[in-house]
Amino acid sequence: MVRYKGVNHLALATGDMQATIRFWRDLLGLRLVVGLGKPGYRHYFFELGPHDFIAFFEWPQVGAIEEKDHGVPVQGPFVFDHVSLGVERRQDLWEIKDRLEAAGFWASEAIDHGFIHSIYSFDPNGIAIEFSWDVPELDLRRQPVMADHHPVAAALEGPEPQPGRWPPVSRPTAQEDRAVYPGEGGVVRDPSRNHWAGPSQAEKAEGDS
Repeated sequence: MVRYKGVNHLALATGDMQATIRFWRDLLGLRLVVGLGKPGYRHYFFELGPHDFIAFFEWPQVGAIEEKDHGVPVQGPFVFDHVSLGVERRQDLWEIKDRLEAAGFWASEAIDHGFIHSIYSFDPNGIAIEFSWDVPELDLRRQPVMADHHPVAAALEGPEPQPGRWPPVSRPTAQEDRAVYPGEGGVVRDPSRNHWAGPSQAEKAEGDS
């Protein structure tokens, strides 16, 4: 059975990487750990936790989306509603709310969802964000709950993966065919491409004086 560590990265899009960095790194406090780019394209990664990143593509023709309230139903083709970022302490919710409001961003009041307490906002791209603190006495990973009034049949089978629902693998990829082909990120292995390597800006300024 495959073992998952979390969401490696959630890839979103922006037309303004400068504003995106200012919001996600400088306001929310997420470290910017990888930046890739060439004319007409950027792909930047922000560290969310030990295993998780939030990533953004910058494409020149992308515009901010119209803000849509979190969880409000829509009609027609649709795939993404909002992203929820987990925080370690309940007081982190209030610190984030205060930071957002001081910077001129709307932030909701705290909402009790039973197993989490949350506040809501939007980033400069119009992306709906939730900040969630886990209620300690309700650990859903240890004790899952199905509280839907009318759950679908598959949900009634329980939380664990159900064997036999899909055809078994009959032709696994042979070892000699398990090739990994070069992608855009190969440049991160080239130290000469790292703008953050070498003397700090302060050291450079001191050397120039």
